[in-house]
Amino acid sequence: MDLRARAVPSVERLRVLLMLFHTVAQIMAEQEVENLSGLSTNPEKDIFVVRENGTTCLMAEFAAKFIVPYDVWASNYVDESHNTSKGPEAKWRLSKVQFIYDSSEKTHFKDAVSPGKHTANSHHLSALVTPAGRSYECQAQQTISLASSDPQKTVTMILSAVHIQPFDIISDFVFSEEHKCPVDEREQLEESLPLILGLILGLVIVVTLAIYHIHHKMTANQVQNPRDRSQYKHMG
Repeated sequence: MDLRARAVPSVERLRVLLMLFHTVAQIMAEQEVENLSGLSTNPEKDIFVVRENGTTCLMAEFAAKFIVPYDVWASNYVDESHNTSKGPEAKWRLSKVQFIYDSSEKTHFKDAVSPGKHTANSHHLSALVTPAGRSYECQAQQTISLASSDPQKTVTMILSAVHIQPFDIISDFVFSEEHKCPVDEREQLEESLPLILGLILGLVIVVTLAIYHIHHKMTANQVQNPRDRSQYKHMG
């Protein structure tokens, strides 16, 4: 009798990821997607540029991996995961992610029970929300869940070291002012808070010592007036 076991999540190497990023505007003109990942100093970080009629309309740098659950025949091995990689109120955001994978590809999916092509989609997604005219940057990991066409399966997309900007791009690899994610901002505040408190404490100590020194000097030089009139005869 065949036994089925739950596989440890496998990861699909990301090569054509820009199809994932559907921003607010629907782009109707012909597009050219250029993979510049070979220029990255980090082997796990990908770089993509999308051009429309010769104009750069999207730049993206990020490391990404997909954790894809699937059924396998029972065995004694564990498959390990492999990292891959305008107005004042106007904003842009990531509103849809679609990931297509084929579990019959034995490089990443070993002994799949029902191999085949599947599509995983996001639902009601609103991520990377950024004011218009600025780029989004986040070093921390972010997780997005995708519902797969493979029954009862959820694909997990993990992003990190993200720097992305659609629209208003001056030239390649020149991002506008960064809009940092809340996690990065909190970590930056936690790192700088002890320094700020130390500076404030040092300033308080210096001011206190200065006031004490001035008060002590004024007190030492002050002429004491006699309290009794009889003491006046001793003066002069």
